[in-house]
Amino acid sequence: MRKSLITIAVLGALAAPSFVFAADAAPASDFTASYNVGLFSQYIFRGLTQTNNKPALQGGFDVSHKSGLYIGGWSSNVSWLRDNEGYVAPNGGVYSSGGSLEIDLYGGFKTDVSGLGIDLGALQYYYPGAHKQQYYDKANTTELYGALSYGWLQAKISGVVSKDAWGFGKKYNASTGGDDERGTYYAELNANIPLADTGITALLHVGRQEFNQARASYTSPDASYTDWKVGLTKGFDGGVNIGAFYTDTNISTANAAANWTYANKNIGDSTGTVFVQKTF
Repeated sequence: MRKSLITIAVLGALAAPSFVFAADAAPASDFTASYNVGLFSQYIFRGLTQTNNKPALQGGFDVSHKSGLYIGGWSSNVSWLRDNEGYVAPNGGVYSSGGSLEIDLYGGFKTDVSGLGIDLGALQYYYPGAHKQQYYDKANTTELYGALSYGWLQAKISGVVSKDAWGFGKKYNASTGGDDERGTYYAELNANIPLADTGITALLHVGRQEFNQARASYTSPDASYTDWKVGLTKGFDGGVNIGAFYTDTNISTANAAANWTYANKNIGDSTGTVFVQKTF
């Protein structure tokens, strides 16, 4: 009997620390956060170079809740706001210096229904030191977006809900009226295809940018265009990714001259981009 009591006491003493540690363990957080930073040979946005084929340093953060709600921010250097400094537009307006930074703020909701991913949200593009031109609107733009994904395939559409869309459209005045770019949209298909057990992912993309009323002038070609991308990425331990991709658009010579020529270059020309990125 005495031996049994001693055995029970010893077992109880050994078990006690486990109980204490379990009680002291912090509960799992309902929030998760991640951060990323990357160096790119250039910044490509919807098939268009934003940095005149020069390097871009980019970074951002994401915070998500277990309910599916999330917020985030991202930023990159840009040059297109000032690449046409001093350029005289067909209507006589003169471009003055713009800023060198893009800041994106976004928030939304993600969920999964029987393997079908759903993502709904809003995104604000903000350009400090806004694009200044006598007759055209501001660069700051607001979009709502929705995406469906299944496996490695995603379909997404983003619609502009602000009057301005990256400076396109005639600025309103009492004598001539003006353009309202609400209704401008971007539709895209994306595929991120894992290549067996190599750790390499193939990137495929095609998108269509449709502007509501944007034209350099009412006799110039519409600014709308199609873009596509093919590329490869490779992931490594520690959250490091390296990759390369090729992009192109169907922007014609006339369309480029009227809408997409900056610093005497068609910013929608075919081009290659390489990058290294780390996620924390």
